[in-house]
Amino acid sequence: MDGRKLQDRLYLASGLCARHTGQTTDAFRPKGSSKPLDGGNRFLRLPAAFISLSNNDHRTNVYGEALWYGILDASYTRPSDYLVQAGGIFFVASQAPLLPVLCVKTNRTITVVRPNTQMAIAGSAYGGYTLGHSAILMEGWPASVLGENRSSSSTANLPTDQAVPYWNVLLPAVDNVILGPGDLITDDLNRTAVITGSELTGLGWRLSAKLATT
Repeated sequence: MDGRKLQDRLYLASGLCARHTGQTTDAFRPKGSSKPLDGGNRFLRLPAAFISLSNNDHRTNVYGEALWYGILDASYTRPSDYLVQAGGIFFVASQAPLLPVLCVKTNRTITVVRPNTQMAIAGSAYGGYTLGHSAILMEGWPASVLGENRSSSSTANLPTDQAVPYWNVLLPAVDNVILGPGDLITDDLNRTAVITGSELTGLGWRLSAKLATT
């Protein structure tokens, strides 16, 4: 049996398993860089279940773990698709041949912008970022936003200063959109963070961001 036929059988077996153990799930395929969960992007409804990376359906994931295996008929899905069900919102990170479908569970909705640099004008000494004419790179994307095990201190050195936390952000890649240090992330809790590191991997974007404080 060739690899393609074996893969099709594995997807079929996963789909049959999901019918008995999974929940009804809506699949969305993003079009462009804005609002991937718009109704026009939904292309399929299918059963799906998600289990922890330990491959043991009797154990749930622990704190700080965003990765899950998806049990579904992946003949119809592909990386960067979103899967929405009562149990949460996931995106497909990888569908490598003959391997389990790797998914990321999201917990926040983010928008990424690139602020313009305001140059000194009319004798003003000010020069820096301004949000008024920022370019929106990705808008309304469910993403995994988890705290990194590190922080930094404020440069003000005041007695009331608190440590500034970092985020670890996972989200799908978008064609012709490159994220980089200095871009700003805003989430649905109205928090803002500055991207300090960006890595485009085969699973999507992996970002490190520092929470912006005043």
